[in-house]
Formats: sequence, structure tokens, C-alpha cells
Amino acid sequence: MVFVGDSLNRGQWISMVCLVGSVLPPALQSMQSNGSLMIFNAIEYNASIEFYWAPLLVESNSDDPVNHRLPDRIVRVKAIEKHARHWAEAHILIFNTYLWWRRPRIKALFGSFEDEENSNLKIVKMRRVYEMALRTWSDWLEININPNKTQMFFMSMSPIHDRGEEWGRAKGQNCYSETDQITRAGYKGNGTDPKMMKIVETVLNDSKTRGLNVQMINITQLSEYRKEAHPSIYRKQWEPLKEDHISNPSSYADCIHWCLPGVPDVWNELLYAFISQTTPHSNQNSKQFR
Repeated sequence: MVFVGDSLNRGQWISMVCLVGSVLPPALQSMQSNGSLMIFNAIEYNASIEFYWAPLLVESNSDDPVNHRLPDRIVRVKAIEKHARHWAEAHILIFNTYLWWRRPRIKALFGSFEDEENSNLKIVKMRRVYEMALRTWSDWLEININPNKTQMFFMSMSPIHDRGEEWGRAKGQNCYSETDQITRAGYKGNGTDPKMMKIVETVLNDSKTRGLNVQMINITQLSEYRKEAHPSIYRKQWEPLKEDHISNPSSYADCIHWCLPGVPDVWNELLYAFISQTTPHSNQNSKQFR
């Protein structure tokens, strides 16, 4: 099993490792890391649960698993092989990509980072380049993945809770100090982009016509209500906090990722249900969670 994507997918991978590791003797499990690839081994079962860092799925200047926090994002929308060769043999693949696309326009590189002089760099509207990247990813799966061997899933958008006015707080507040769930039925915040989800659904539906069955697991709405489930100020800080941040805790609250145990455990319960009810060679369109 391989999770491929950004830090939200890594959080789901950690959740899965904790769920599985909790029932295995310590001597029968191991963990190793090799650059962008992190591997948990269940030794007795000759099984592994892996995570591969590829926040935009295709190649980008944000591919370094440590030094990747770049405001000036560049993607090679036609290039994916550097990443994909690491998960070509997986039996179960779980993808996500959303958070790193959240900006009006993205620089798309047609060529290579090694030969930028002879490459074409264009500034493209985000949703357009997002679709281009997903189609590169889909084309690679169609050619390289055996649907009789591999089950494939795509996790929908993970909500962000950084605008407290959306659930009745003062403007400028976010998830900091929140302790209750949102109870308003059908709540949707601006931390998700339905048009991006529609792009994913379109690409996946087009793929099905070519015999490629990637199932969307829609975790967006159920996670929308959980404004209190983020790490807030209780997260690892990559850089020392400045005095103005320390004096205003909400300014550095993490309202993007999720506490563990927590919401990603529920995502994995849904993933397990999908894996259990589906076989790799099934051509039926399974129902999506809404």
C-alpha cells in the first residue's frame, strides 16, 4: 500500500501505520526512510505501508521532502516518471493533491529544470494547470498500472478552517481555541474549492472510459464540521517563532493539518471499507461517499 501526495496524505499514512502497528508486536514491524519515500513494514505479513512525497503529483520545484516550502511554485505538468517509478508495483495506491495548488496562477514548465534556457515557462490559471497535471497522472496510470493487480483511490479535498467568521466568530479568528464541532447542516467553508473537485471527478470519469478505475473517496464534507480537530498552536514549528507571533497565538495556528488520533483515522475507516468491497478487476462504478 502506497500513499502518494502531500503532508495531508502523509498524515493519513501515519494514521494507517498507527492503526496497523498497534496490533503488531514491536519486533515484527520496522520503519525506514529514503528521501521522499517512507516505509513501514509488517514483517510477519511481508507487507508494507509506504508514503511517497509528491505534493503536486507531477514533478515540481517543491519535490524535496524537507526543503520544499517555496512561494514561487513551478510544475512540470508533463513529467511524472521520476516520482511514479517508486510506486509502480503497489497493490493499493492512495493519491491526493490539492493544498499546494491553492493560488490563482501557477508557473508551468514545459521542458526540464536542468535545461531551463531551452524550456518554455508559462504562467497558467491554476485550475487549468491542475487539470493538465491530473491528466498526465491519469495517462501514466493507464499505461503502467495493471488494473487486475492494483486498486487505486483518490482522496478528495481536506478542508481548511482559517476563517472564523464563516462559523460565527469575529473576522480574523481561525481554529485557534476552538473546542466544538460545527453543527450547521451542510456547512461549507471557503477552505475548499468545489470546482477543483469537479476537475478531479471529470478526469476520473474520463479514465473509466479507458478501463482505468480510480475511485474517489469523498472526505470533504464530513471533515468540514471538524474545526476543532486541527493541531492549532500545538504543532512542530519549522522556524523559530517571532515575538509578534508569540503574542498572538492565532497568527501561527495550524488550521490545515489534523491531530492524531483524529479525523484521518475516519478517512482510513472509509478507505478500508472501499478496499473491502472492491476488487482490482471490478469495472463497476462504486458509490462515492457524500
